[in-house]
Amino acid sequence: MDDSTSLSDTARNAVNRAAPSGGPLMLLQYCLAPAGLLVLAAGLLLDREEIGWTGAVLAAAGVALLIGRSIAVVRRSARIGALLGGALEGMPAGQLVCDGADDVVFVNAAFRELAGWRRGERPLDALARQFSDDPDSAREFRRLRERVRAGAAASAELAIPALDHNPPEWRKVQGQPVPGFAGSVHWRIEDITARRELEHVMLREQAKLADFMEHAPVGFFSVDQNGQFLFVNATLAQWLEAFPGDLTDGEACLHGILAAPPQSAAPYDLFDHGGGEQRGELTMVGLRGRRFQVAVAQSVVHADDGTIHTRSVVRDLSPEREWQEALRQSEQRFQRFFEDAPIGIALVDETGQLTECNEAFLALIGSEAGSVINRPMADLIVPAEREAVTARLKSVQGGADPAHPLEVRLSGGRELTAQLYARRLANPVRTDGRGEAEKNGQADKNGLGVGLILHFIDMTERKSLEAQFAQSQKMQAVGQLAGGVAHDFNNLLTAMIGFCDLLLLRHKPGDQSFSDIMQIKQNANRAANLVRQLLAFSRQQTLQPRVINVTDVLAELANLLRRLIGENIELKMIHGRDLGLVKVDQNQLEQVIINLVVNARDAMAGGGKLTINTTNYIVTQPERREHETVPPGSYVSIDVIDTGCGIARENLQRIFEPFYTTKEVGSGTGLGLSTVYGIVRQTGGFVLVDSAVGEGTTFTILLPHHQGELRPVDTAEPRERRGSDLTGTGTILLVEDEDAVRVFSARALRNKGYQVLEAKNGEAALQQIETNGASIDLLITDVVMPQMDGPTLARHVRKLRPEMRVIFISGYAEDRLGEIDGVEVAHFLPKPFSLKQLASKVKEVIRDAR
Repeated sequence: MDDSTSLSDTARNAVNRAAPSGGPLMLLQYCLAPAGLLVLAAGLLLDREEIGWTGAVLAAAGVALLIGRSIAVVRRSARIGALLGGALEGMPAGQLVCDGADDVVFVNAAFRELAGWRRGERPLDALARQFSDDPDSAREFRRLRERVRAGAAASAELAIPALDHNPPEWRKVQGQPVPGFAGSVHWRIEDITARRELEHVMLREQAKLADFMEHAPVGFFSVDQNGQFLFVNATLAQWLEAFPGDLTDGEACLHGILAAPPQSAAPYDLFDHGGGEQRGELTMVGLRGRRFQVAVAQSVVHADDGTIHTRSVVRDLSPEREWQEALRQSEQRFQRFFEDAPIGIALVDETGQLTECNEAFLALIGSEAGSVINRPMADLIVPAEREAVTARLKSVQGGADPAHPLEVRLSGGRELTAQLYARRLANPVRTDGRGEAEKNGQADKNGLGVGLILHFIDMTERKSLEAQFAQSQKMQAVGQLAGGVAHDFNNLLTAMIGFCDLLLLRHKPGDQSFSDIMQIKQNANRAANLVRQLLAFSRQQTLQPRVINVTDVLAELANLLRRLIGENIELKMIHGRDLGLVKVDQNQLEQVIINLVVNARDAMAGGGKLTINTTNYIVTQPERREHETVPPGSYVSIDVIDTGCGIARENLQRIFEPFYTTKEVGSGTGLGLSTVYGIVRQTGGFVLVDSAVGEGTTFTILLPHHQGELRPVDTAEPRERRGSDLTGTGTILLVEDEDAVRVFSARALRNKGYQVLEAKNGEAALQQIETNGASIDLLITDVVMPQMDGPTLARHVRKLRPEMRVIFISGYAEDRLGEIDGVEVAHFLPKPFSLKQLASKVKEVIRDAR
């Protein structure tokens, strides 16, 4: 009931209560005066005075009663009106009562304040003025007044715009026609700004809650007893490749989105066991076929009206599974990096104990994991270095700079050197569960709770390679020195042998000086052999290679080898089948075999067995053997195997050095193996050694298979042996910077009938050729000379006299000429040479030219 209705009813009831309630009294009040008037009228008509006076008294009494009744009613009505007016005035809502002419019957203070009523202004006009700044509110207020004028009760909530962009104020205006008073209206106005703000806040919070429910990182849904969706949030709908309306408005049901729906459960159940609380993991299927793992929690609610619905929460496990898989793969990758690392890795805790290591580390120390885990790291270092390593690790653990590695020796089953890199590692994992101090932030400044990660790089092979490289460099340097010394010696020996030959021309066998001269020449030839060995080691000797079969060479040497080794040593030769051919200098190869056999004989002083084995040897990948790397290819292998005393490991690195020997003084020159090494390497082969003290030694010679065409071998004797006439004619230009060699050679050639022109260097020779070039038949030049060398002189000569023949003489190998200057070497005479060899070579070249 509204205020206007209650107030009118209350006033009406109050007036009714002012009238007498009993029937006789009311009849007396309303009938006494008329009855008195009737009696008065009767007295006057009858002219009876007593009846008239009685009627007058009764009429006066009735009138008096009516006047008293009216006064009582007026007083009570005024009192009730004042009471009702006070009640309306005290109401917080604005109250206005208007008559049919919109004149104010009643208005309280609240209405004046809320309507902004000004003096002289009609109340409703004041309301209209307040709402005039808001077109919507002004229009709605006009409609409200029109509905109320038409006799209908109406209400509206209208906004009053505020200044300075503040929120508007809100008023609720109600109009109620007063029944029984045509045109009268009871207006009520109320300030609802606080309520509207509260409603706005509630709406905003509801929107936030709805947004949270819709877009929460988990899915929400509810189904009825038939499994039909009542609610699905946007998150779950997105996972199911749909919109929420597709599920709630369509025919989709709960079991339709389950990959394996329960067979014996209610339509709203997720699992076969059902129940009021259901939790577990299952697979959902989207409307487009996407499958994904979820964890669900569902409560089944039975309402009072007998209906059933669910409250269900869904968590997509796909990201979690992806994270788990990524973590698993990361752990696998780390484990592979750790376990399969080519270097040793070890984890050490704060006490210095080994907590974990990889296979490479175990391989380094030659132990199993069970024997090293939880052992002090210092126990794995050789005793002489433990103190230094422990101090270094403690300093790194305390925060020192670990930039430089430490070279350590590990006490494994073999002699091993490694580079140790140490890095701090917070909260190291221990197999016994310790190491939590660092995790809890309890590590102190001394490094307690801080472990180390150690990396070990095996340096053993590198150290060996460094030593081998140094040895190779030394061998190369010694070889260069030996070659240079041999070259100078060849010049000296050429002069010595040559002048001996000149002396022998004057001193025949019967002469007293003949034997002395022969002794000088023989010793010079012995010195020449020694020089050839030096050149063989330095790989600078002159070779005459030809294609041969190794089996044939060994067969020819068999008898000689048996005489060399003696009767107390058994010689066994094993020839491989279908051996490939090799291109070598046969004499030099025989020298190699003889040197190795002699060494084997000396190693078996008490007798033994010597085996020479030949096979084909194929190398598919480069093979590293000691300081040599054998490239891929096809080789013939010659193994010389003895059962002698063997060679100590420390001596293996030096056995190919010239003049190095382990034999007694006077038992050898120390050039045997160096000669072997030089000849084989100059031929393009390799020498490999395998030896153990007390078991014997195996020397393996690898010679590359010959791949070219076979050429016929000239087996005829040298021409100087076929004829003794070494005289000749012609002009020869002799170029030699060594005076003794030049003097001997010039005299020898003049004695044989040649005209000889001499020059000390290339520049002088070139001047003579430019002057007397037409008369010169042959140029003999040394290879190595100051300023202009022999090959350079030969190139200039060929520009001036292309047909002129050239003989190179040198203490170096013939092979070196083409390597350094590109001059084709047609004729070469190695130093030292005799008078007969020089004259024979000159006659051969001049005869061929003619």
